[in-house]
Amino acid sequence: MRELTPAARDLITSVDEGPEIPFAVRDFIEKLTFADAGEILAALRDVQAADWTALPVWARNLAYRLACLQRPDDPELLREAAADLLSFGPDWDETAEELKVRATRLEQSP
Repeated sequence: MRELTPAARDLITSVDEGPEIPFAVRDFIEKLTFADAGEILAALRDVQAADWTALPVWARNLAYRLACLQRPDDPELLREAAADLLSFGPDWDETAEELKVRATRLEQSP
């Protein structure tokens, strides 16, 4: 994750020198950080049902990532996350394919 440290530094600079992060963004990130996988998936499915593309891609990616970290052995979730990544690629196509492979391995293991 060589890209994460510079991104963190850019975030610090942008917050220190510019306008604050909108309250809705900070509130979403804070709630997402402490939500369990069930709550995350319920929220994703709810907002996607209303308008499939309304939630920013960065928020979708983060939400699915946190849900997958909480349920790493859930092949259905891994496939759902992969499908979402493929919908907004190609930047995340490789990650999506890895999730699909993990899901298949999980289903094939005894």
